[in-house]
Amino acid sequence: MSKTKLGFLLVVVLMVTALLGVLFGSVPILISEIWDALTGDGQEVHRDIVLNFRLPRVLLAAFVGGGLGVAGATFQALLRNPLAEPYILGISGGASFGAVSVLSLGVAAAGSWTLPLAAFAGALLAIFLVFRVATSTGRVMDVRILLLSGVVIAAFFSACIAFILSISPAQTVQSAVLWSMGSLAGADWDRVVIAGAYTMPAAVMLIVLARPLNLMAIGEETAYYLGTNVEGVKRISLVVAALITAASVSVAGVIGFVGLVVPHTVRILVGSDHRGLLPLSFLGGAAFLIAADFIARLVLSPIEIPIGVITAFIGVPFFLVLLRQSSPNG
Repeated sequence: MSKTKLGFLLVVVLMVTALLGVLFGSVPILISEIWDALTGDGQEVHRDIVLNFRLPRVLLAAFVGGGLGVAGATFQALLRNPLAEPYILGISGGASFGAVSVLSLGVAAAGSWTLPLAAFAGALLAIFLVFRVATSTGRVMDVRILLLSGVVIAAFFSACIAFILSISPAQTVQSAVLWSMGSLAGADWDRVVIAGAYTMPAAVMLIVLARPLNLMAIGEETAYYLGTNVEGVKRISLVVAALITAASVSVAGVIGFVGLVVPHTVRILVGSDHRGLLPLSFLGGAAFLIAADFIARLVLSPIEIPIGVITAFIGVPFFLVLLRQSSPNG
């Protein structure tokens, strides 16, 4: 499939899933009522549902899903591993540690931003520790040491989380588990603006680096001899992708498989040229997460399933099929 055709298809899917996400919920709304709400007419209850609940939720899902998609594609290029994903550097562990810490202290209810800020701080701490360890052996950042340090830091934060939960009351444990499954229930315009302000410029920056990322995917030595500033591209791309992931986790919790399945699927369909892979991964991630959130809200309505559960239910079998089809004996 050509990049143009896939791009057009993903835009259509994104628009359709976004419209369905605004139309359907515990209170179904007509398209005409959405238009009235957007133009300031119609019933006040419909304007409140559309403008304060569903539209921010759809936009937040688009930014988070798109960010995870482009971050996953970047990690897969730099680590030269199609199974790499945005949480590979222990970012989710650090964010979970920050969230669990404020939940255990009972300060998360003090303001709506306490939990996201703590999660973002924990993610930044994980990023700092991983990069600190990876660069401790010299000025050159070894990808293998980076991966190992990510595994070690993630294990450390997992131990810290287990310790905190072991001495916390049941309500704290339940809140921590639910947060770790991911949710867009807290979506509002403030979070949409912040997520967009982080994700969009960072995604553009990574797309600008598409050509050196193509060379890096072949090999660092080859990229160096072809004139690429290997260390500079590596550091900028990893930091930017890690910050996108940190921002996504802070506003939506840990949502798996988006940054793994979407870039891998796009790569199978259009190839490994990052000039098309990165923007298409953004579109695919946005559409995928909006659809997953739509399913999470409606399948057992009025009960809302954590969105991370839905992405896993969709992602695991879909990824197994992709692996089977892409294998030499498939």
